[in-house]
Amino acid sequence: MLSPKEIVAKIFKEESNIENVMFVGCGASMADLYPAKYFLEKNAKKLRISLSTANEFNYDSPASLGKNTIVIVASLGGTTPESVEATKVASKAGAHVISVTNSEGSPLTEAAEFVVVHGFHESYAAKVAKMKNVLLLAVEIFQASEKYDHYDEMIDALNKIDGLINKSVKSVTPSARVFAEQYKDDKLIYVLSSGATYDVAYSTASFLFMEMQWIAAPTLNSGEYFHGPFEMTEKNVPYLLFMNDGPTRHLDARALTFLQRFDAKVTTIDAKDYGLDSIASDNVIDYLNPMILTGVMRVYAEQLAIARKHPLTKRRYMWKLEY
Repeated sequence: MLSPKEIVAKIFKEESNIENVMFVGCGASMADLYPAKYFLEKNAKKLRISLSTANEFNYDSPASLGKNTIVIVASLGGTTPESVEATKVASKAGAHVISVTNSEGSPLTEAAEFVVVHGFHESYAAKVAKMKNVLLLAVEIFQASEKYDHYDEMIDALNKIDGLINKSVKSVTPSARVFAEQYKDDKLIYVLSSGATYDVAYSTASFLFMEMQWIAAPTLNSGEYFHGPFEMTEKNVPYLLFMNDGPTRHLDARALTFLQRFDAKVTTIDAKDYGLDSIASDNVIDYLNPMILTGVMRVYAEQLAIARKHPLTKRRYMWKLEY
């Protein structure tokens, strides 16, 4: 099976004039695409970048979809019907389709030109393997298209992130248990972050809290918090804030200062606490935040599930109903 670097090299050999990169997925898989989309948006000067939920892509396909487009579609098990259909829509339009999945030979791979198979169950670091592989694809696309000044720094950091995640989670359980005890009876938790980590806040809220724990969880951008949502801040109202180490940290810190000012019940999970800067330079650190924070958050979610006596696998509707 080809590596992300080899896949991108083959695409650019066939079609050097790549104009569009479209990321497509559903649920947590769509959220895992966000850091790569964020990276390309912040760095690329020529490429057009988009991120779509699969059925919007299928029913309202972009006019630019065609032979000058790379479409990256992700689905953990490779069976999400909307995402499987997206590979067919993109392939029919003549795009270069890359499927990213944990399941080799799954339906997601059938219409794809290229397939990336990643781990998931092996370790806490493996929980972000999809996110990491898609970011690798984005880095290689940018390198092939425009050249990335910090390419070597990024590849070095990505090679080291798994070790840092697996090391970090070993010390997390005590603080995760405190969080679980403090939040186990809450019916609502606001979740905030910024930058490349914004969709870690979204995935935590939508999937770990709402899907897996049935806790209402609005997602807020730390910068946008001050443009309306901060009016909901009161004493003991529950918040979870993911703190970035990098360019958008100021946004997170400003939100934290306000939350503390009004005695909200706020927990921070901070990339600085886990030494992200020990493996990532200032030039690339922003794009590694989502991975370390996702790995750590998984321990928090597991402890919350234990405290609430509500397993992360428990569902009302998923896997039980046709919908």
